[in-house]
Amino acid sequence: MRLVLVGPPGAGKGTQAQFIAEHVGVPKISTGDIFRANVSEGTPLGLEAKEYMDRGDLVPDEVTIDMVRNRLLEKDAVGGFLLDGFPRTVPQAETLDDILRESADSKLDVVLELVVDNEEVVRRLSGRRTCRTCNHIWHVDFDPPQQDGICDLDGGELFQRDDDKPATIENRLEVYDEQTAPLIAYYAGRGVLVGIDATGPVDDVTLRAIDALRPYSAAER
Repeated sequence: MRLVLVGPPGAGKGTQAQFIAEHVGVPKISTGDIFRANVSEGTPLGLEAKEYMDRGDLVPDEVTIDMVRNRLLEKDAVGGFLLDGFPRTVPQAETLDDILRESADSKLDVVLELVVDNEEVVRRLSGRRTCRTCNHIWHVDFDPPQQDGICDLDGGELFQRDDDKPATIENRLEVYDEQTAPLIAYYAGRGVLVGIDATGPVDDVTLRAIDALRPYSAAER
């Protein structure tokens, strides 16, 4: 299965991507993970990407596309994949179509949209706290540490990342509405878009996702 996961920031794409990828037996390919690794290592790409990420802006296409192309050519992705974080714009989606045609003469099977309103997005993101030493993410409402401001795992200090602050979240949502939401119309027009309600317990959302994807699995086609 060749699958793209879309939805606003805070919709739970990272969490659901892992569960869904394991269920359908494909690698999870996350541009966010790649960017964060480069930021942590202080690579030129990471330093450039961080400037945009800290403002809540999208990383420019030219920084992203070659990295995605190379990743899709790796052996584990030849038979299928789940993309999380790419594409985010219609031009990126068109480029992905070209990459798939050129590399494997293939196309996307389905685009799964996680639907959640802006109020819930702000509540989810603004409550996140990250450990400075192990990078584990806690949440003041959904998964609080035993001691406020201290990581249960290693005693590290918890802090609020710049891209989880309210002003940045608002900007991220504006960016999504302006640049990423048109993807919905693009993929709906191609007949590959499926949307599910992404509110509620994580397990419930996962079950909705798996049920929505069942008609697109190899066993069902």
